[in-house]
Amino acid sequence: MLRVILDGIVVGLVTGLVGAGGGFLVVPALTLLGGLPMPIAVGTSLVVIALKSFAGLAGYLSTVSIDWGLAIAVTVAAVAGSVLGGRLAGRVPADLLRRAFDWFVVVMGVFVLAQQLPTEWGLAVAAVGALAAAGTVTVAAVRRRRRERHRGQQRLGRAVRRHAGSGVGR
Repeated sequence: MLRVILDGIVVGLVTGLVGAGGGFLVVPALTLLGGLPMPIAVGTSLVVIALKSFAGLAGYLSTVSIDWGLAIAVTVAAVAGSVLGGRLAGRVPADLLRRAFDWFVVVMGVFVLAQQLPTEWGLAVAAVGALAAAGTVTVAAVRRRRRERHRGQQRLGRAVRRHAGSGVGR
């Protein structure tokens, strides 16, 4: 629990410094440090985001003019997307959700980093990030094919041994 609280403080500091929402940091912290399953980590993260959003709104209400029409439109769209995502999440394997979310965090991190650098450096970071992602995806695909081929060879070996032990063909 202490590690999760410490990570919450770090996430709060990072999001306060860079102005990014902390949801993409809270979910990995809850799954890796808290040991929560992905669906529970996502739900917990959403509660944390809602509470942080209310706190942020309260802090800015007296100093910033808010375009309430835009805020309501974005809120309605976000709620609709959340309801749809919640219904789809039950149909998608948790491992696939976790891997997709991991890639989303990496891509967004490279994108944000590339935006903060001068144009030529930003393009270089984006290109290196894209190459690294493509290489990682390729390595994962090769490993998956090798595992599948190995499993196929194991099944074939078992079938041959079963056939040889049955006395058929003697």
